[in-house]
Amino acid sequence: MPKKININIEIITYGELNDLAKEDQELLEAAEKATFTSYAPYSNFNVGAALRLENNDIIIGNNQENAAYPSGMCAERTAMYFAGSKYPNTTIKTIAIAARKGEEKEFIPISPCGSCRQAMLEYEVKQDENIRVIMKGTDQIYELSSISDLLPFKFTQKDLFE
Repeated sequence: MPKKININIEIITYGELNDLAKEDQELLEAAEKATFTSYAPYSNFNVGAALRLENNDIIIGNNQENAAYPSGMCAERTAMYFAGSKYPNTTIKTIAIAARKGEEKEFIPISPCGSCRQAMLEYEVKQDENIRVIMKGTDQIYELSSISDLLPFKFTQKDLFE
């Protein structure tokens, strides 16, 4: 007999930047700023990500495209991989993501792509601590308490070895 499973994900919404804690405002502003230095000549879609580490450092990343499309890299993974390289044993507390089209100043609240979700989940599992996610739009801001909320049917190292 088929059985339904409900997956509940708590999403906190904010109407404006001032509704957030100062450190989250700072993180979102860093993500927004990163969109202005992304390299997106093909998609014209500029994405910025900013991580807050447990030592309070902020690491930014942005999307880097390439004429050979699969060779580019998303903002979230750019930031995560840099943090993993420079601060291999430092916990990532929060990631903020902002995106905008072309030269527009309006931000779009986007969710990370599947590849980024999987890569970010690896860091969350590795550090055994949730990574908060904040996604910025001009009129709406979304907050999730964990990368796992973005990937409820996750694939982790446990699947490989258990």
